[in-house]
Parts: sequence; structure tokens; C-alpha cells
Amino acid sequence: MTDITLAPIQPDQPSHLMATYGRQAISFVRGRGAYLYTEDGTEYLDALTGIAVCGLGHAHPVIAEAIAEQAATLVHTSNLFEIPWQTAAAQKLAEVSGMEEIFFSNSGAESNEGAIKIARKFGTQQGVRLPKIIVAEQSFHGRTLATLSATGNKKVQDGFAPLVNDFIRVPFGDVEAIQEAALQHPDIVAILIEPIQGEGGINTAPQGFSYLEEVRNICNQHNWLMMLDEIQTGNGRTGKYFAYQHTNIVPDVLTTAKGLGNGFPVGAVMTQGKAVGLLGPGSHGSTYGGTVLGSRVVYTVIDTIQKENAVENAAVVGRYIVDQLRSKLADKNVQVRGFGMMIGIQLPKDCAELVAIARDQHKLIINVTAGSVVRLLPPINMTQVQADDLLERLVTLINSYI
Repeated sequence: MTDITLAPIQPDQPSHLMATYGRQAISFVRGRGAYLYTEDGTEYLDALTGIAVCGLGHAHPVIAEAIAEQAATLVHTSNLFEIPWQTAAAQKLAEVSGMEEIFFSNSGAESNEGAIKIARKFGTQQGVRLPKIIVAEQSFHGRTLATLSATGNKKVQDGFAPLVNDFIRVPFGDVEAIQEAALQHPDIVAILIEPIQGEGGINTAPQGFSYLEEVRNICNQHNWLMMLDEIQTGNGRTGKYFAYQHTNIVPDVLTTAKGLGNGFPVGAVMTQGKAVGLLGPGSHGSTYGGTVLGSRVVYTVIDTIQKENAVENAAVVGRYIVDQLRSKLADKNVQVRGFGMMIGIQLPKDCAELVAIARDQHKLIINVTAGSVVRLLPPINMTQVQADDLLERLVTLINSYI
């Protein structure tokens, strides 16, 4: 290994990074499983895992070995050629997702861009001149121009007008609003929603996952594509491989990323049924989509999740965490919601400052979203011992705050 040591960054040293992130004043140099470590060896329990990315924890030995071996063999050839690892990864992903066709991208936003293109292509083939897509309030679909236009968050959109047109917004979980939109807009061709809204505050529909079944029926009734954004909810996060598998329905289009590569940047847009074949040669592409290295990572991550029974673990340990939080915080006027290792704790007041308090006083990495929701996205293979460690730190934190 090349011996390269980075010099410590000086406080007055200018940065050439574009200032698009409000960074915390801490950096980590290594990780192992559910824990992160600073240069001086201080250990932090990571209950965020890179915002639902490192589902199998940090530096998983099987995935690290696959990356190292493939990087030393062949990284990239381009999609001008057959890529056996890409074919194998697609087969694996089709098996766990129930989908038929798969296109590999580099991120969740790219995957959702692909879904939007598929919807428009579908509408065009149906003779719809200006196809429209229903999306939900408080949603998050990405930061490219089309995906931020689909996102239900004005802060994300601020300063980037004019937005991409023809997205129709309805309240999340409101079936009547979808039916009303159908009456008002005959040129709707698809609906794009998250099974659980992650950035919006771990929001579940009032009727639970049966909401997806109702949406599926409406899509069938109107010949729309049902498109699910499972960027955050996929890859075992909710206790099923994909959140829609808590029901008996199957979407027409499914997107995912984050946990798909356990830290390696990769995403996918998948189709089945009437969405199959809408994108052909020349209609979509990506230079880095489905590289040899990326495809091997996807294959290895899925294979490891299966062999470790990590999805089942997420369901069991996630339920344990939720039950314990509800019990231990029963007198604190909080609401605990979520499935598997996707958990939100709604506090009675804004609590953004808890991120720094948790980090500095409890050596715990968490996130606060939607102003007052503590968001937990631990590794899906977290043990109960680690869960108890998380609970002790988190309950102490919240008890001292409210």
C-alpha cells in the first residue's frame, strides 16, 4: 500500500471545496461495523451509517476484499462491451426485487431521473403530449433539476427556478387527493412516491403500507405507472428487502441506491410489467453506470445481506429498538415511528442541536430531519448488544433534553 499521510488541516487554511455542505467539526479516519473512529482513536456509535448507506456497517471484510480484488483486476471497460459482473448483479437484484429489467446508475437522483424519463416515454407512447407525474408533499427525490422539481421541499428548490414542469403534488397518504387529481388532469401518466418519507421526517402514511395497495389500484384503474422511490427504504432497511414487500403489490418502476453499494456510489432503476422495454438503445445511458467494479460490489452486497440474514435481523432488532424507545420514553410526549432500521423519534419541539450534543457528550452519531425528528438509520446487521448501547446513549440524551 502506498504510504500517504495527510497533514492536519489548519484552522486558517483556505478550502477549495465548494461550500455546499454545513459540515460538522469532526472527521473520522476509520470505521468497523457500527462504530467510527477519529484520528486519536475516540470511538463513536454510528446510528446514521452515512444516511442509510452503509447498511452492513463500515469496512465489512467481505465487501472490502471484493473491492480490493476487483480494483486490482479490472475497474472499468464501458457499456460498449459485455460486463459479466453487471449481468450477475442484475440477476441478483431482480431476484430480491421482483423486477424484470435493471439499469445501473451512480446515485439515487440519477435513478429517479431514469424513472421520470420512463414515465414520460410511457406517456408519449400513450399519445399524451405533456405527460404529468403525481408526487407527494414533503417528499425528497434528489437534487438534480428534475428530481428537485419532484421533491416536496421548497428549501431544496429555492433559487433554481424555473423548475421542471408537470409534477402534480398531493398530500402523502391522501388517496382522495390522488383521485381528485385524476379527474382534473387527464394527462397524468404516473405516480412517484416513497413508501416511507425519509428526509420528510420518517413519515408513514396514516393507513400504513396499505396505502401502497390503494395507489396500485388507482394506477391500474387509470393505466398509470406506479413508481416507488426506495432509495432510502430499500436493501433491507425496513425489515423487507424492499419496503413495498410489506404488501402484496409490485410497482411498475422501482428505484434504489444508498445501501445497494454499502458506501460505493451506485444506484438502479428497475422495471416490470408495462414499464419493460420503454428505454431502448440510445434513449438512456451512463458512462459509469454498472462498471465492473460497481457491479461486483452490488453482487457482493446482496449476497452478503442474504448470507447474514441481515434483512430478518433488521426487522427483529429494529422492532426491539422501537419497543424499547416507546417504553423508556413513554412519559416524554414523543412519537416513535418507522420500520426495521429506519426509525424516527418525533420530539415536541425543534431539536437540531441534539446532533452536536449526541456527538460531543454521548459519542453518538444521529441526524435530525424535519426540524424535530431524531432520525436513526443504524446498520441492518446491528446486534442486540449494539442496540442496547444505542438505546442507553439515546435515551439518556433525550431524557436530558425534554
